[in-house]
Amino acid sequence: MSVVVAPQRLLGDVAAGDELPALNYEVTATTVVLGALATRDWRPMHHDKDFAVNRNGTQDIFLNTPNQAAWFERYLTDWSGPHGRLARVTFRMKGSVFPGDTMCLHGVVESTEVDEVGCGFASVAVTLSVDGDVKTTCAARIALPVSPDDNPWARRGDQWRPSPAP
Repeated sequence: MSVVVAPQRLLGDVAAGDELPALNYEVTATTVVLGALATRDWRPMHHDKDFAVNRNGTQDIFLNTPNQAAWFERYLTDWSGPHGRLARVTFRMKGSVFPGDTMCLHGVVESTEVDEVGCGFASVAVTLSVDGDVKTTCAARIALPVSPDDNPWARRGDQWRPSPAP
């Protein structure tokens, strides 16, 4: 098995309006259950179809919140390359993702900036949709190197300010 590592994306390679490549993934019951197990979410609506349908009134088991967070993180860091460092991720779930769905993650760069200590950031809006129906929206701020020798992961203390100045 070979591992493909995304090339490092520099802040100068990114501009407002840039679209990230879409990520499509066919969700299975295994996807849902393993995500719940990995996050120690034992609530039955994420692994017991009978409970989900007959007690919760949903069509099937569905992705839990930490599982969706992990998909957003994967999507953003696959795009950014190995030195991309998530600074902030917030999302709002509007609907459920079930086995048999093909979820599509799509992102657009909203802005870029270099903060007062020289760290570069891109703000990205991401949607998770199924058949064109937006299930979750996400707003992310991700640090990107400003030069080939910069690495946001090496920043500590006052050199790492993941939130914008007030």
